Amino acid sequence: MASPPARLAAAASNVVGKVLHGGVADLRPMPRVLIDQGPNRSLYRMTHSSRPVSGPPILLVPPLAAPAICFDLRRGCSFIEHLVEGGRNTYLVDYGMVAFSDRRLGIEHWIDEVLPRAIRKVSLDAGGQDVHLVSWSLGGIFSLLVNADRPDLPIASITAIGSPVDFTAIPIVAPFRPLVDLTRGHLLTPIYRVFGGAPSYLVSRVFRATGISKEITKPLAILSHLDDRDYLAQIEAVDHFMSNMYAYPGRTFGQLYHRLFRTNDLAEGKVDLNGRIISLSSVRVPTLVVAGENDTIAPRPSVERVVELLDKAPEVRFKTAPGGHLGVLTGRKARGTTWRYLDEFLDDRIAAS
Repeated sequence: MASPPARLAAAASNVVGKVLHGGVADLRPMPRVLIDQGPNRSLYRMTHSSRPVSGPPILLVPPLAAPAICFDLRRGCSFIEHLVEGGRNTYLVDYGMVAFSDRRLGIEHWIDEVLPRAIRKVSLDAGGQDVHLVSWSLGGIFSLLVNADRPDLPIASITAIGSPVDFTAIPIVAPFRPLVDLTRGHLLTPIYRVFGGAPSYLVSRVFRATGISKEITKPLAILSHLDDRDYLAQIEAVDHFMSNMYAYPGRTFGQLYHRLFRTNDLAEGKVDLNGRIISLSSVRVPTLVVAGENDTIAPRPSVERVVELLDKAPEVRFKTAPGGHLGVLTGRKARGTTWRYLDEFLDDRIAAS
């Protein structure tokens, strides 16, 4: 433990950094090159590494509404930095901003067009190798649905981090269910139709509200950790992430609301997209599922449910890690838990191939 004078000096240095330099977090994105682009799809190959990249390609799949910087939060606590510095061949798909003109796009757009095209392009760019999908939140659900619906795609494995499938197991939504049932699901329908979706500022506020206790105690936490540069940098990076949330397209939001939240279809392993049934039992690749121990958006029971549903997958590995919804992916403790689980999972896949 540092001595009081050392802690005082560190605190003074951090205050100078925050006041005079705008902060202490290094928010520079990891270097990348654009290799493909289309509607709601920018595909990047990460390029910087202290060692040459090798092995099968990894495609990072974000959710809707959250910016792709979820995988590249800050230097020193960047999922992408970890993968690239580990010599892994890493790619990222970024959906970009969602406009009012995108309001008619449904889940089908992402699982029929965006992700399949990105997966094929990554495979082609990597010499025809199968692709390991590493996804967070709704990105995990999309990845599972894509594999279930398109077994022809070159997918080697799926990692789903903080991806809920049983929405009745999410305590924060329980109080709204009686009102939703009373209005026969029309509680939010007028809102997302008027706005063409869920506006970005509303998404950001809802995300912050799930950690309201931390928001309230944040000033005190900052004061008590003024000598801890890594702690302060993480708070700054999370605030930066929260300030860059995107909107949900109207039709997609409606499908998520009615199919996942209201009727909880996915908890039974199937989802109906306008008469097209996609079953999770059709997933036939090894899968790693990680749940956050303090996640209020996707608590462990809502995430773990998928293990029973992937009954045809050759392996389903379930792990838990400290952190909330974002923290389980890229919190400071994720560096020794979630990231290690992924490394072990990928290394086992490579050894078995």
